[in-house]
Amino acid sequence: MSKLPGGLSSRSRAIPLMAFAFSVMADPVSSVAYAVEAALRALDGDLSLLVPTMFLVIAIIALVIVNYRQLIFRYPKGGGASAAVGEAFGDAWSFIPIGALVVDFVLTIAVSVSAGASALIAYFPDLAPWRLLLACGLILAVAMLTLFGQLGRLVFAAMALAFIAVTVVVLCFGLGATPQAAAALPASSGHVPIVAVVLAFPVAMALATGVEAPSTAIAELGELNDRGRRRFGRVTLWLTLAVVGTLTLGVALEVVHLRIGVPGADTTQIAELARLAAPEPLFAAFQFTTALLLVAAASSSFQAGPGMLKALARHTGPDGRRVGILPAVLDRTNARHAPAWGVALFGVLAVVVTVLAGGDDQTLVLYYAVSVFLSFLGGLLAMARFSHRDRHPASLVLNLVGAATVAFTLIVNLARVLPLVSLAASLLVSAILYLVWARAGRPEGIRMDTSDHADGDGDPRP
Repeated sequence: MSKLPGGLSSRSRAIPLMAFAFSVMADPVSSVAYAVEAALRALDGDLSLLVPTMFLVIAIIALVIVNYRQLIFRYPKGGGASAAVGEAFGDAWSFIPIGALVVDFVLTIAVSVSAGASALIAYFPDLAPWRLLLACGLILAVAMLTLFGQLGRLVFAAMALAFIAVTVVVLCFGLGATPQAAAALPASSGHVPIVAVVLAFPVAMALATGVEAPSTAIAELGELNDRGRRRFGRVTLWLTLAVVGTLTLGVALEVVHLRIGVPGADTTQIAELARLAAPEPLFAAFQFTTALLLVAAASSSFQAGPGMLKALARHTGPDGRRVGILPAVLDRTNARHAPAWGVALFGVLAVVVTVLAGGDDQTLVLYYAVSVFLSFLGGLLAMARFSHRDRHPASLVLNLVGAATVAFTLIVNLARVLPLVSLAASLLVSAILYLVWARAGRPEGIRMDTSDHADGDGDPRP
């Protein structure tokens, strides 16, 4: 019987690969629940431009994924953009992607639970007056569950697979559904089409959040060697592109076909698609699996965020001595090895952000996908430097095209003004971490310690 790199047999590799891949892609897959609607709102309800906008979004995600394959090859033990930036430009610069991810984790929790509340309200309209309380209650519930230990990859994978399966069935029913009357179509945005698409697509780049996850999550795969982790990471990237791209374009094409415009206050576009296309039991199953997947996405950030802070609180210096740069309290775990204080910190921050947005996921989306693109930009610029140094012109061109595209997306997004808040928050967190690191004596190798956030007990991996 053939063996996987790292010792797994070829017969048994499919289950761990699928468990890893579909659990890691829970975040971008869950974004389908609100990203298409966010794009349509940014288009002022112009359905005729929705599909081109989502095609552009998927194309940019594909470009980022092609580049991140190189990142996984270079750092098979994890580390992602922070490791690349630290190696290319110095440890001090690694705090920019680290700070960006901290903000991204908080926003992911807030957006996910708010979208989960919206999914429940779309099926139970009587809950609408309790939207904010429901969203905050979901944050508390997920935080409490996180304190009982990490959910297994199989659980997250099952949630993602359930959502994917039910969504495919809904889309199949939609093929035979009767479109709404033409009178239900919103008015055109009034912009020149290409300008309208360019202004709208950054809002839908919420779909890109989580694309970076395989580059850090491969650190969890201790049963594999470097070759095996590279394989799992790369397969996960391509599966993510295939699944997210198919679902996103499928939803976009079908809402255009069925003429489902911007929804009312107490429902969502994807819920209206399911309501119109599917029978009642399937509609109920769709709303349930949507809410469940969104909660799973929040839970993954509740593990990754506190885990990353825990790793920074237990930095190991070149001499093997513990020289944590964050307060020791963030390294403490409960009886189930959960970083309780870190979970509490992210919970409080997520509640504050959710309250400020009134529990409205579409409001939060306007601030979203900025932090992760800052991390993307740092990682791609670092890879461009490596390609130039190693004399790989083809890779250099790919890295520079990717970096230019990500920079353009970031600039257009920031031109909407509101995302400047997320950028400022990311830079503020980065600056605070840098100052704490400098005060700790600038310990070397800090960039690689963030890959330890996936480890249950925070101990360094061999």
